[in-house]
Amino acid sequence: MFRSSLVLLMSSFCIAMAEAQNDTTASLTFSGYAEVYYCYDMGKPMYHKRPEFLYNHKRHNQVSLNLAYLKAAFASQKTRANLALMVGNYAQYNLAAEPTWAQFVYEANVGVKLSKKQNLWLDAGIMPSHIGFESAVGADCWTLTRSLVAENSPYYEAGIKLSFLNKKENLTVAALLLNGWQRIQSDDSFDKLAFGLQLNYKPSEQLTLNYSNFFGYENPDDQSQLRTYQNFYAIWDGNFGLGITAGFDFGKEEDRGDWYSPVFILKWQFSDKWRITNRYEYISDPNQVVAKSGMEGGVDVLGISLGYDYFISEQSMLRIEARQLQAKEEIFRKSGDAQKGNLALTGSLCVKF
Repeated sequence: MFRSSLVLLMSSFCIAMAEAQNDTTASLTFSGYAEVYYCYDMGKPMYHKRPEFLYNHKRHNQVSLNLAYLKAAFASQKTRANLALMVGNYAQYNLAAEPTWAQFVYEANVGVKLSKKQNLWLDAGIMPSHIGFESAVGADCWTLTRSLVAENSPYYEAGIKLSFLNKKENLTVAALLLNGWQRIQSDDSFDKLAFGLQLNYKPSEQLTLNYSNFFGYENPDDQSQLRTYQNFYAIWDGNFGLGITAGFDFGKEEDRGDWYSPVFILKWQFSDKWRITNRYEYISDPNQVVAKSGMEGGVDVLGISLGYDYFISEQSMLRIEARQLQAKEEIFRKSGDAQKGNLALTGSLCVKF
């Protein structure tokens, strides 16, 4: 599997490079990212592992690498391609269910432009998720840690995407055919595909409105259980360094139950070097459909966090964050005993190059 996938990726890049010979606008760029962090969980979890429904900044009381990748990106008038290989805790925990070869792939996709007059593209491969406003790249997110809704919805997807960008470049419409809910390779016994839609509208430079959805069958043992998911968010990034992000997601899976998660983030960048962020979040998943705790009872968690960021340069940033999670059930542990609360302090260094 690894060999065939590698051959496919290399063949795609060879085709893209051949295109570059006849297109003076073609470009091939290389970039990278790395985030090192230290997290101290006041619950002192066993084996250094934080709660199961968190996949980033997972390790307690260890200096760890959350994510590092190297990326090659090709772009021309008619074709485009991206290949990024990664390591880190994000890959280790969030892609644990994937085959070994796929756990090192952050992004691998190719695209072709379908119209000479319209910005209409067909992309295929492993891509960032069309759901949510966060990614595993901490430097691109307002907060150091990822929100509860981001941790329990797809970060990536594999499939085919048809996307359209209007001439004003303020409206994007995308339709997707996917292997599943954050799935690169399906189980051999699973033969269902999933579908998704995204509408992203920017009425002004300061405001972004988004709606995304997902429809698919996710239970290999009972492929008749349809999972539906709706994602809404709005981002206002205004004057004086102030910004607001508000989101609300809800999902349902037949015979298993439903869940929902709102999030609200405030940002104030009061100088070129300093930024403060404040996040309020909640997730209710009484049947642990997507948010797994490893404990009995539902996942019903309220979260509050406060963060400070220091921009060393345009490419690097130091961050610190305090985060309190409070649950209705005793789903957390402190020195081996069950409890309802969890407090963690996290610091990180992010570098883009």
